Amino acid sequence: MANFTKSRVPRFSAEVYQNPYLPEGGREVHAIVTVTATGGGTTGGRPVFSAGTGGPDAGVVIMVDCSGSMDRPAAKMQGAREATAAAIDTLRDGVGFAVVAGTHRAAEIFPGGGRLAVAGAATRARAKEALRRLSAGGGTAIGTWLRLTGRLLSSAEAGFRHALLLTDGRNEHESPEDLRAALDACCGVFTCDARGVGTDWEVKEVTGIASALLGTADIVADPAGLAADFTRLTEKAMGKEIADVALRLWTPLGAETVFVRQVAPTVEDLTGRRRDSGPRSGDYPTGSWGDESRDYHLCLRVPAAAVGQEMLAGRVSLITSAPDALPSSAGPPRPLSQGLVRAVWTDDVAASTSIDPQVAHYTGQAELSHVIQQGLDARKSGDIDCALAKLGRAVQLAGTSGNDGTAKLLAKVVDVVDAATGTVRLKAKVAEADEMTLETRSTKTVRVKK
Repeated sequence: MANFTKSRVPRFSAEVYQNPYLPEGGREVHAIVTVTATGGGTTGGRPVFSAGTGGPDAGVVIMVDCSGSMDRPAAKMQGAREATAAAIDTLRDGVGFAVVAGTHRAAEIFPGGGRLAVAGAATRARAKEALRRLSAGGGTAIGTWLRLTGRLLSSAEAGFRHALLLTDGRNEHESPEDLRAALDACCGVFTCDARGVGTDWEVKEVTGIASALLGTADIVADPAGLAADFTRLTEKAMGKEIADVALRLWTPLGAETVFVRQVAPTVEDLTGRRRDSGPRSGDYPTGSWGDESRDYHLCLRVPAAAVGQEMLAGRVSLITSAPDALPSSAGPPRPLSQGLVRAVWTDDVAASTSIDPQVAHYTGQAELSHVIQQGLDARKSGDIDCALAKLGRAVQLAGTSGNDGTAKLLAKVVDVVDAATGTVRLKAKVAEADEMTLETRSTKTVRVKK
């Protein structure tokens, strides 16, 4: 059991990297905003509870796939039990938690009664005893698991609400529309890390769930690795200090937002998640934060202007409705940090054509993620020429950007003839786990080398 307690809310800072110079009549402004949270962390100590609620300050629900395929082989079900027990042992004292068994319907395995248990020695022991009742049988309807998890976490009134989801198969017993509706209902209620075990699950389904709920997705090909993975995920969740942080972007009259993307540690398009927060401002959800740093790529379109003119193209702020001392209490949104994006028109060709290194790097990382997906889709459909072109471009981008992790994954799918030119050959035989790992981790990026 990890016995540690939240200490304080982290401090946020925002740094803007851009080339502000545009040619006469130029309109498109790009900037990378690096957001860093520091000074949070955890310390050993007593259980923490939400102010004024009498309940836990955080809630965690573990969703375990119990469909019939989890017994093929039996090691998957055993690995799931061990992973869930490891996650329960990692929970901080005082955290609310529950375990949901998922098939074509969802069932509370522990504690029952539509509520969360409060983590302590006794509840951990009872929860692990309840895990023995987990058995495989039935279908898969992940939307029902998500909806039950949402109800459990909403009832707890915890400030930080998170879920772990484990599945080994495809969502065959409900429609894509049902799953999408469940995700829409859960957005903003909790965040979720999703894991696929084995190789019979659908990558786009699992990554789509994690993306919608601002979590991570990954493959655990060998069930023996589940316990270590769940331990890491729970430790990370217990390190979160503040929930429901949003990136607020203000633009002046006549300007518009082309896109907003998270580009590190993973590529995630936030453009379609905007919620208007004022006449010319919108909020983009970023989820929960501990001590960490993330990068965002903004593209703004401003009114054209003449040489010598300058304007504030955008103002980006991190906001939360949580007061400093009580991260779980609601209140009016307050800024945590702020950065400014500028536009300056010049007739200096060298200045206006220069691309900021951070912008160039992350533009390449976003393209890398995109061409991997395109290349793998083409490979699956039998379009060899397209697969070679896209995966070759991916090898080239991974090499020039220093993304060694992705380069190693690509080398398991293609034979690299010349990395510099992106010349590759498709391997005659590719392990399914290797292909799924590349697809699942294709959005992971590397920071700009200093």
